[in-house]
Amino acid sequence: MISREDVEFYNENGYLLVRGVFTTEEVKEMQYAVERTIAKAAAAKQDANHTWQGDYIPQDELKKLVLKGFHDLQFHDACFTRAVAHPRMTGVLTQLIGPNVQLHHTKMLVKPAEQGAAFPMHQDYPYFPHDRHTMLAASVHLDDADMENGCLCVVPGSHKQGPLPHVGRYYLDHRDYPVSMGTPCPASAGDVLFFNYLTIHGSDRNKSSRPRRNVLFQYRDPADPPSRETHIDWGMGMMVAGEDPQYRQYHAKLELNV
Repeated sequence: MISREDVEFYNENGYLLVRGVFTTEEVKEMQYAVERTIAKAAAAKQDANHTWQGDYIPQDELKKLVLKGFHDLQFHDACFTRAVAHPRMTGVLTQLIGPNVQLHHTKMLVKPAEQGAAFPMHQDYPYFPHDRHTMLAASVHLDDADMENGCLCVVPGSHKQGPLPHVGRYYLDHRDYPVSMGTPCPASAGDVLFFNYLTIHGSDRNKSSRPRRNVLFQYRDPADPPSRETHIDWGMGMMVAGEDPQYRQYHAKLELNV
């Protein structure tokens, strides 16, 4: 899927957009699964607005915005189980992380048309810090994304700065780090944006008449231990490539909501 030059670009810039990882049919299957999951959550009264709270947007604008977000997608539909370990995904991951690749968690991020929430600029590091910083995100696009419907923006090379001080619920001060400072990463449905968890990224709100549906898979080298046990999900620890060099068991605090 990628060349040596692509790997060098990722190492230098902290991100890499890979085109056509998933086919049109695979994208449609995940689109349907996302919509079904949202509908089931609403029927179970487990639906919620996950818009980031804070002072990065005026409060009168913030309260109008909506973000649909759910974790552990592979427990809702098998198409996501196939996606996280898809051969075209692992073909990229083993070149960016190494021969051993472990799933950390999955989630969906849906920005509805016209009112989809923004993401303030941030690093993912504060949410699940690791010692060696091998953690990366793979953002799978289920819709064409551009600035109009809130595509991701990244700051090239920012991963080299290491962890930065965050405010609020772990985002960077918007006065110093506006979304406009990022490089837009427009993408087509089926494309995947890979970025290191130290890479500064964010996105503007969805101002278009189109949704922006993404699913996000976080991966790491299993030999890269967490600095703090701050984020444990049901599906954590599944190997998608290679092996875990040591024996371990994960125990999450599980709570079933039906």
